[in-house]
Amino acid sequence: MNTFQSGLLALLIACGGGAAMAQPAVYDPGKLEFSENCASCHGIDGKGNGPLGELLRKSPPDLTQLAKKNQGVLPVNRLYAVIEGAGIASHGSRDMPVWGREYQLDNAQQMREARGHYDSAGLVRARILVLLEYISRIQAP
Repeated sequence: MNTFQSGLLALLIACGGGAAMAQPAVYDPGKLEFSENCASCHGIDGKGNGPLGELLRKSPPDLTQLAKKNQGVLPVNRLYAVIEGAGIASHGSRDMPVWGREYQLDNAQQMREARGHYDSAGLVRARILVLLEYISRIQAP
C-alpha cells in the first residue's frame, strides 16, 4: 500500500468513525406541527416574536407563559378549542384560518395524510394533541 492509499484509508476510517458517533435526528411531531403552523406568528420559541406577529392588530401571546398565567396549570381544554378554531380573530375565520384548514374536522379527509388511509377526524385530533403536548414542553418554569 502506498502513502496515498494509506492516507485515504485513514481518512475513510476517521470519517466513518465520526459518522457512527453522530446522534440520529429525533422526530418530534409536536415541534414540527408548531414550526409549520404556529411559529410564523408565535415565534420558533413560542414567545410571540414570529415574523408575521408585527402584522397583526394584537400581538400574539407568549405561549411559554400560559401555565404560569393560569396558576401553574396549562389550560389544555381552552387551547384545544382555540386551535380547533374557537373565537380567536387573529387565527382567521374557520373558512380561512391563518394555518389553512389543518385542524378543521370537516376538511380533514382532504389532508394528504388522511386520504383514504386514516380516520380523518382522528388524525386532526392527533395533530392537535401533539401540538398541545409540545406547547406543554415549552412552558416556562
